[in-house]
Amino acid sequence: MYFVDLNCDLGESFGNYKCGMDEEVIPFISSANIACGFHASDPLVMMKTVALAKENQVSVGAHPGYPDLVGFGRRNLSASPAEVKAMVQYQVGALQAIAKAQGMSVRHVKPHGAMYNMAGKDAKLAEAICEGIYEVDPGLILLGLSGSEMLKAAEKTGLRSAKEVFADRAYEEDGSLVARSRPGAMITNEEEAIERVVRMIKEGKVTAITGKDIEVQADSICVHGDGEKALAFVEKIRKTLVQEGIEIVPLEKIVGQRQAHSF
Repeated sequence: MYFVDLNCDLGESFGNYKCGMDEEVIPFISSANIACGFHASDPLVMMKTVALAKENQVSVGAHPGYPDLVGFGRRNLSASPAEVKAMVQYQVGALQAIAKAQGMSVRHVKPHGAMYNMAGKDAKLAEAICEGIYEVDPGLILLGLSGSEMLKAAEKTGLRSAKEVFADRAYEEDGSLVARSRPGAMITNEEEAIERVVRMIKEGKVTAITGKDIEVQADSICVHGDGEKALAFVEKIRKTLVQEGIEIVPLEKIVGQRQAHSF
């Protein structure tokens, strides 16, 4: 039996601006990465998204990013490890307060956009993020790119972690994601994306943009909820996973099972 978490970045609307299809997508996922006000969202959106997760019995995670609302947190920011650590703690703490007010708990942390990609290759930045999370709550789970520096830093810090793969993103040979600015960075064919997901889970492999097969580990699949076909894609991927005998469960169960098997 195969197990996998299905996560989505949610709560990225703010003020009068609507982003994503949160209400439609959330019934199909097991974990929600909720924006914390820096790259997107605001306190009211955070509150509503936590309530939505509670209503649908979806695990809540913090999705901290760089303070770059205009660039949606996707632009590389020249910030010191100490600054990034403080940014992460600030945002995780904000979501923890909002979740606690509704009887919910933050279970994991997944950095957003440029912070995620930069920390995937920068060991010092990755360590700052993991230390920041651990100091706030050592029981939290870091959700990071399979094979990245973030996962190495989590192990070094003593922080639990889960390996993430992407349904709709192309990979470089080193396991990093192809930059969105490059042709072919996004997988737009739904059937191709779903086939890649099943292979990543069952075989631990994905074909890089160069055509070479690389190894990945899939604890959690990220699906984006802001595309035109987001709802149809999430529905299809969940249906296919079930048909393939792959059970969709929250990160807590996956990480807990791995810990049990390690003893």
